[in-house]
Amino acid sequence: MLLIEQADRWLFGILNSRLANPLLDDLMVFLTSGNLSGHILALIILFMIVQRGRSGLFPLILALVAVGLSDYTASGVLKPLVARVRPCFVLEHVRLLIDQSRSWSFASSHAANMSAVATTVWIFFRRGPLIERTFTWITIAYAILVAFSRVYVGVHYPGDVLAGMMIGAIWASIVYLAFSWVMKNFLHRPLAEGGGDGAA
Repeated sequence: MLLIEQADRWLFGILNSRLANPLLDDLMVFLTSGNLSGHILALIILFMIVQRGRSGLFPLILALVAVGLSDYTASGVLKPLVARVRPCFVLEHVRLLIDQSRSWSFASSHAANMSAVATTVWIFFRRGPLIERTFTWITIAYAILVAFSRVYVGVHYPGDVLAGMMIGAIWASIVYLAFSWVMKNFLHRPLAEGGGDGAA
């Protein structure tokens, strides 16, 4: 465990300090601040509805459920359970680019929430026409950049964001599988059985 902690701190130093570039600072602050980049999420939601119409509500609702579960797991369960202090409050020479309250570090809810959205988009849109496949990869890239920004601005270790991304991907997959199971076993069955009776 100590070796993992040391590796996490070492990698944090590389991503937060050695890769620092004034050209990236504003972009990372933009990506990590919900009040600045929140409209990107609005565009993702708008694309789902415009591209798929009423059927676009299904991935949207599942994404919202997955985000809620991911956020609760990261912030409501793991942060108080692990009680890991953020790097900006415990390490020296951290480049802290945003105002950060004294909350716990593990796991990153930003990374978890965006991973839940990106995973849901990947499940529903990756096999669609070119515009949907492009939308899928843009959403995934955005989620990765948001996760990276949390390390770059100095408020999370790499391990925090990796755990958050795993949490989001897992919850999005579970929500989708549960939705598919309900659709198959409860909602479609009466229609199939009715059709069978009519044919007989």
